[in-house]
Amino acid sequence: MSDAASVIDAPALGDFTAERFARHLAELHHAPEWWIERKRAAYEKFSSLPLPRRTDEAWRFSTISGLSLAAPETAPATAQPSPGPLLPEVAATARLSFVGNRLQHSTGLPAEWVAKGVVVTSLSDAARQDRDLLEAHFMAQAQRLGSDKFAALHAAFLGDGAFVYVPRGVELPDPIVVAHVAGGQAAFPHTLVVLEDNASATVIDLFGGEAPLGIGANDLYVGHGARLSYVGVQHWGADTLSFQLNSTVVRRDARVQSLNLHLGGRQSRHESLSQLQAPGAFSEMLALTVAKGRQEFDQRTLQVHQAPNTKSDLLYKNALLDSAKTIFSGLIIVDPDAQRTDAYQSNRNLILSENAEANSLPGLEIQAN
Repeated sequence: MSDAASVIDAPALGDFTAERFARHLAELHHAPEWWIERKRAAYEKFSSLPLPRRTDEAWRFSTISGLSLAAPETAPATAQPSPGPLLPEVAATARLSFVGNRLQHSTGLPAEWVAKGVVVTSLSDAARQDRDLLEAHFMAQAQRLGSDKFAALHAAFLGDGAFVYVPRGVELPDPIVVAHVAGGQAAFPHTLVVLEDNASATVIDLFGGEAPLGIGANDLYVGHGARLSYVGVQHWGADTLSFQLNSTVVRRDARVQSLNLHLGGRQSRHESLSQLQAPGAFSEMLALTVAKGRQEFDQRTLQVHQAPNTKSDLLYKNALLDSAKTIFSGLIIVDPDAQRTDAYQSNRNLILSENAEANSLPGLEIQAN
């Protein structure tokens, strides 16, 4: 490799070298081979992709200079973080707590829900016991909003995450609560939710703690006639570079309501893809952001209507103080066969300082006649 190539490759890999990836794989003693192969493919993709450039339209208005992959492998010698402050005092069907990319505590499911086939467990357990579901839904949707490189890094270094499965016709009365706490190292939280036909559930995802880099993702699959309420609360430390990659698939007559609350991080990018794949599907996408100091929140959304008689409704609200900055770029795509689409998109910014900056880029692409 030439010296010039080394200069280009070093920032593109950052601290996530091939040697570090090999050590990561060596720690996964019980992971099935198919998951290891997926990780290898993800790392190869991560290595081959460049960091975003200022000329990339998907990164318009973003602070490219802040996208550092500096994340030491060894965490600072600080006290072990606790998920306690993140866990709300609400009645819950089950709770999972991840600290430092590993499952620390689980309350387990009551026997009545186990008997009905509900599963709330770690991804590492599900990889061995529920292979078909994971292969079908784990990061199955292609990244379309600009963070392909960071999504590949997430898939390569993911240590563990939450898996929620609700079988056909089962309705959970209380939420499932998942806490992801960083332990001073790079954090890769993940939540996979699969609701079969006519099922119903609420999932609360909580993200917090100190980390140089946090790349989280979730996959939400909602079958015919099912109902899902999803709440994500991001409260990373003040120095965290944060990414959250959300992917939602909504089937016939299903309904998904997602609410994301953004509070923490130095520079945070949130990408949300919602695909309405069958008639009667409905997706409501809500977000609330409080930006202060010199924080930057970058929000990219895509509502894809792939079938007739579908509806989506997006409302993102931002409050900006001090010298904070927000970017909203949203696109609605109506496919050729998606007649009688009903789609809304709104971004409202409350600017409370003359030094704050809000950028809004709405978009609409109608291919149906």
